[in-house]
Amino acid sequence: MKDFLSQLNDSQKKPTIHKNGPIMVIAGAGSGKTRVLTYRIANLIQSGVDPFSILALTFTNKAAREMKTRIAGIVGDSNSKSIWMGTFHSIFARILRIESELLGYNTNFTIYDTQDSDRLISSIIKELRLDKELYKFKNIRNRISSLKNSLITVKSYLSNPELIQHDNDSRRPMFGKIYQSYVDRCFKASAMDFDDLLLKTNELLNRFPEVLNKYQRRFKYIHVDEYQDTNHSQYLIVKALADKNENLCVVGDDAQSIYSFRGANIENILSFKKDYPESTIYRLEQNYRSTKNIVGAANSVINHNINKLEKKVWTNNEIGDKVNISQSMTDSDEGRYVASSIFENKNNFQIENDSFAVLYRTNAQSRSIEDALRRKNIPYQVFGGLSFYQRKEIKDILAYLRLIVNPSDEESFKRIINYPSRGIGQTTLDKLTLYSNEKNITLYEAISTLNKNDLNINSGTKTKINNFLLLIESLRLLNNNSNAFELAKELIKRIKIIEMLKLDQTQESISRIENIEELINGIKDFVDGQKEIVNANGTLAEYLEDVALITEMDKKVDNSVKRVSLMTIHLSKGLEFNHVYIVGVEEDLFPSALSMTDRSDLEEERRLFYVAITRAKKKVTITYARTRYRWGKLNECEPSRFINEIDEKYIFKIAGSTEFPKFSNKSDSLRILKPKRLSKNKTLLKPITRNNKFKDLNEGDVIIHNRFGKGVVINTEGSGVDKKAEVDFESSGTKKILLVFAKYDLG
Repeated sequence: MKDFLSQLNDSQKKPTIHKNGPIMVIAGAGSGKTRVLTYRIANLIQSGVDPFSILALTFTNKAAREMKTRIAGIVGDSNSKSIWMGTFHSIFARILRIESELLGYNTNFTIYDTQDSDRLISSIIKELRLDKELYKFKNIRNRISSLKNSLITVKSYLSNPELIQHDNDSRRPMFGKIYQSYVDRCFKASAMDFDDLLLKTNELLNRFPEVLNKYQRRFKYIHVDEYQDTNHSQYLIVKALADKNENLCVVGDDAQSIYSFRGANIENILSFKKDYPESTIYRLEQNYRSTKNIVGAANSVINHNINKLEKKVWTNNEIGDKVNISQSMTDSDEGRYVASSIFENKNNFQIENDSFAVLYRTNAQSRSIEDALRRKNIPYQVFGGLSFYQRKEIKDILAYLRLIVNPSDEESFKRIINYPSRGIGQTTLDKLTLYSNEKNITLYEAISTLNKNDLNINSGTKTKINNFLLLIESLRLLNNNSNAFELAKELIKRIKIIEMLKLDQTQESISRIENIEELINGIKDFVDGQKEIVNANGTLAEYLEDVALITEMDKKVDNSVKRVSLMTIHLSKGLEFNHVYIVGVEEDLFPSALSMTDRSDLEEERRLFYVAITRAKKKVTITYARTRYRWGKLNECEPSRFINEIDEKYIFKIAGSTEFPKFSNKSDSLRILKPKRLSKNKTLLKPITRNNKFKDLNEGDVIIHNRFGKGVVINTEGSGVDKKAEVDFESSGTKKILLVFAKYDLG
């Protein structure tokens, strides 16, 4: 046995040695909650508690493995392995296998993963001959999952007129039939999906009191990590199991409750004292991660929330740098600022790439950051998702654009011939492919002569193909007199992809729409930027060449190289980095426009901002743009109210930043009133400004261009506003730029 209690501070030691009765450990960011939970379990075993009677529930396998390893180092491997420790789903699956026959399942029942569920739902939709566009299997699966996690069975659903009406309004009146069939088919196959592991455990404990009593007697000490993230179903199971002994220890931080969209209920942690009036509350308030300025800034923000548990996080760490607040003129300038800042910090202080993280509210925001990092040749990785230009909806739109420029591009043709769905199936495509190979012509040429050839394709399908051909031909004609932005915007309008995605009403479809909007914004920014280049017109061909260079760079990523981390703030929870950039901190973006009319939603956005700040160990930089493209139109933006909520003593406004608008700080009112817009009489700076350095630029000079990165001047010609420079850029080749418009610094 090892002495480990000496490694704890007084606040950590108290809950660790507290043995009996319900306790809640409110653990501030970076306060060592995992250590407390681990050492508490080890201390119970050292004091004589049978490890088989200890239950510990986590949200990730990683957390469970880490805790078991630490415990094994104290009380031995055998004792560690005897603890019932794991994720909610893994522990409940273990119980269900033991008791499966009571519910009519085999002991070796199958657990369906997401792909299994999707395949079964797709089969049911096909068998019922339903429209696959209206009844998308992912949407149906998400709907079933949401109902199950709210403990709404098929029987409950069918007896609830409001739920049925909701699906009727969503043009899915057959949802109930699909739900019933899905549940029946799973049961017939003796299979449970992940949501059943919670639903069936609740059913087991409710229907069979003797089983509940059995596990109440077995689990004398129960521990729950990240209690603020539990949903209603998990809450009920934990409460039922702990009801007999009430030796329940929950650890969490209400200030980091950010997953309501997954069903997490912050009331579970806020109401713990009501559920267990005799409980003892402990607070871990010393932050071991961040500097004093970062901790102070985070505290000053979260203090604006009304619904919270009281705590005062503090640290003995160094004071550190103040939180930087940076204003950029446009969202693209913001990306370039972040990339330049990382570049300078790397070079000036020999900092590794993996010390930096860029956090954003929505996935779509990665585009401008990725583009800027590429220009600086800074390796990066997007966590929890694909790089912007690798996302499906972006590749779909780009395939259309490539086909418009080059009808011989068969890969692009195959990708979009039936997307969005127009009733041209794989059988038809196979016939076209066979015909084009026999005649040695392209697929596009094959459909161009469709009415003249003897292909065995019915008249209805021929009409659909001809409509597709007409669409592409009309866009090709438009391309002769339009720039890339005008053409892309018209394309999206004609294929009605946004309308199709809006029908889904899911978080995934919203994200896809945001990505398409950001693509349009990027194209508009590209077209405007082409004004710098001599003889460039911002055509679609020019844009596709630029994107081709970008996507080619994606393929050359060296996985052995340390990289800057890019991710949404939701994905950053639990992680830490030396240097954190929080971008796009503007009204309607962060906080989200969807959170403006409800206090609970707005307070969750504020908690999300708190999580973002507290990921940083040494330095935080918060950025916002004065203007941001929305569907290609440049709109004025306002700095987020969250910036104003940071106590001024913790912040440093980077030169060029303007004074922030003041918002109401009344704690007794819903702070959802939007701050006043910038005066319409104030003239905003244009995204492209005159560069006064062009007179001094000469052959051999090294420049750092905002878009193209580092380059060497090969030669110059002309003078004054007509002066041009031919520059060899490291990452984008040789370009001739008109210096009066160019945005660069001397290298």
